[in-house]
Amino acid sequence: MQESADVVIIGSGMGGATFAYGLAQRGFDVLVVERGHHLPKEPQNDSPEAVFVERRYKPDDTWYATDGTAFAPGVHYVVGGNTKVYGSSLPRLRERDFEETIYPTAVSPAWPFSYADLEPYYVQAERLYAVHGTPGPNEPWRSEPYPYPAMPHEPYVAETVRRLSEQGVHPTTTAMGVDLRPGGRCIRCGTCDGFPCRWDAKSDSEICALEPAIATGRVRLLTGAYIDRLETDASGRVERAFGTLDGEPLEVRGRVFGLAAGAANSAALLLRSDVANSSGLVGSRYMMHNNTHIAAIDPRRTNDVVFQKTACINDFYEDMGDGYPGGTLQLIGKVQASMMKTHATRAPMAMLKPMAARSMEWLVMTEDTPDSANRITLDEQGRVVVSWQRTNYDRHELLLAKARQLLRAAGYVAVFEQRFDISMNSHMCGTAAAGEDPSTSVLDRDCRSHDVDNLYVVDSAFFPSSGAQNPALTIAANALRVAEAVPA
Repeated sequence: MQESADVVIIGSGMGGATFAYGLAQRGFDVLVVERGHHLPKEPQNDSPEAVFVERRYKPDDTWYATDGTAFAPGVHYVVGGNTKVYGSSLPRLRERDFEETIYPTAVSPAWPFSYADLEPYYVQAERLYAVHGTPGPNEPWRSEPYPYPAMPHEPYVAETVRRLSEQGVHPTTTAMGVDLRPGGRCIRCGTCDGFPCRWDAKSDSEICALEPAIATGRVRLLTGAYIDRLETDASGRVERAFGTLDGEPLEVRGRVFGLAAGAANSAALLLRSDVANSSGLVGSRYMMHNNTHIAAIDPRRTNDVVFQKTACINDFYEDMGDGYPGGTLQLIGKVQASMMKTHATRAPMAMLKPMAARSMEWLVMTEDTPDSANRITLDEQGRVVVSWQRTNYDRHELLLAKARQLLRAAGYVAVFEQRFDISMNSHMCGTAAAGEDPSTSVLDRDCRSHDVDNLYVVDSAFFPSSGAQNPALTIAANALRVAEAVPA
């Protein structure tokens, strides 16, 4: 089968769908090529057993660590990509995240553009993805207010926020993308974070960007189409992409190509195609945030919250008290006993159920800094191999200690941890970093390949550093920015 378009976008996640939306506003003819299909709406969407235990919506895909250990990656090959199951947390990076940051054991490099350059596109992305929030004391400046007011805390969360505030920190509301507008589709259920949304109320890229883009008549979507190779013409420009459409051979031609298959898979496609890699840095500097899930238990209080993910603490983002940056503490969706079982495999359900009824769950996030030894490569069979060791982890240990101290002082007598490993690879980024110098970066400031002038990368692969905030809104804002830079 043969397909063609003015602009061909590979991937329909946050970067690809938003890029398509931005290009549609300019009148481009766009084809979005997605390897998966539409995620079904069905009763299993909000079943913890189906989603977390049976891994119903995870792909049958295997990646490998450098020692040969196989693992199932935390990715989703469906229309909308990972945004179909993400937690809808849509904060901005801070001004400092775009500048060089010196840590005691690592350096986070500057981006080729500033927060001020991206700020107008943050405004556009917040409107597009219906972000609810209230500016907190530790947020960056903004030229316009949040489009919608913050989600209110339920009583249990409000009481915990009060106890934390008494210790001198300043909990604020989490910037959330949900359709909680007047007459909106959100029912404020307990299965948002990590689950597909049966009501299309989560601000995922399919609902918020791709469907409106297709509605313009300028964007088409091809599902079940896996692209495994790009081919350049005599001038060095990408001319065609090859792959399969539901198992049959596929060829796609375009004037411009945009990669948005995810930081690992976009790098793998470039490596497999042997293009855009004169620097030798494609796949290098792989990052995925230093993350730890913690479950804090207060046996004297039953946690009756439904939508838990409404508060965060950013007091330690710029300074952990020693002059160096730290990271963020964020509430996550309420964890149920069957979800705990996937980690605490030896614990009986009879013990996990009362624990889950009295627990409050947080994410502790700090920056994973770029290191050339951390990278995506391909083995002799063309399979994805991940080389990754934690960087800057001393900051993570310090923030974890502060989190434990705060929560115990707030009445939580036990704090359990689940540290992310190589397979829990949410927030992947950095494998085709943008920069000014072609010898030290893969892309220019407009996320166009230094080597191939009709090739753009608009997923998180372009990140020169990871910061310590959820990356989704920054991916979307940058995709809108890059859409304006594509020549007509």
